[in-house]
Amino acid sequence: MHENHISPTPSNTKRSFLQELVALATGFGLAGSANAAQPEPDFQPQRRPGMQGKRFGMLVDMRKCIGCQACTVSCSVENLPPIGQFRTTVLQYEISQPGASAPAMVSLPRLCNHCDNPPCVPVCPVQATFQRTDGIVLVDNERCVGCGYCVQACPYDARFINHETQTADKCTFCEHRLEAGLLPACVESCVGGARVIGDLNDQGSEINQRMAAHKQDIKVLKPDMKTEPRVFYIGLPNEFVNGVDGQASVRLLSDH
Repeated sequence: MHENHISPTPSNTKRSFLQELVALATGFGLAGSANAAQPEPDFQPQRRPGMQGKRFGMLVDMRKCIGCQACTVSCSVENLPPIGQFRTTVLQYEISQPGASAPAMVSLPRLCNHCDNPPCVPVCPVQATFQRTDGIVLVDNERCVGCGYCVQACPYDARFINHETQTADKCTFCEHRLEAGLLPACVESCVGGARVIGDLNDQGSEINQRMAAHKQDIKVLKPDMKTEPRVFYIGLPNEFVNGVDGQASVRLLSDH
């Protein structure tokens, strides 16, 4: 009987080699240390070309989000991440308040914040994670070795290692749809109109108009991290501004 041998594909062979190389370099202190996910605070590699003159951002109006997960489903259909992994989702939280008969439920949409100072970019040892001039942060899957440095560096838990490709994965603002003049899948499918995407450089864009109308209510997640996120929220409880970590489905908070 002849045994069947399956040879690794060139891309997998290259990725395995690079993973070993990164691990070896790390062991010798050449490619990182225990603080590998902490880049120089002001260092960012040069941005790559994007849609000229634009700077994309997203506004999430939590008052309109009903937690239906249509955004999660449509994103998965559009971008096909592995089953059980998601580029965007809506997490359900409980806010426990003294004197209340029952905790309040909050639906919080989560995704990559496409920060203006993204900590995931400078920690990549092979420059697979990069930012475009229009602000969109992407991953070059042909270059990525799946080391996970960018996953550790993201303070928003917005990245994961794709189980199938063994490379970093995340929300891309559906840049392939934006370039075709379409809305991202999550925005198009939102039944409550809770998500708006647009050009922050265009003062007449819908996102800028809505943000101007609710200027006092605009918040971002973890502003103290100095990442300058470009996903903005209306109706975000103060407890969530610096208090959301991990991917837990329920988190007990209080107003103290």
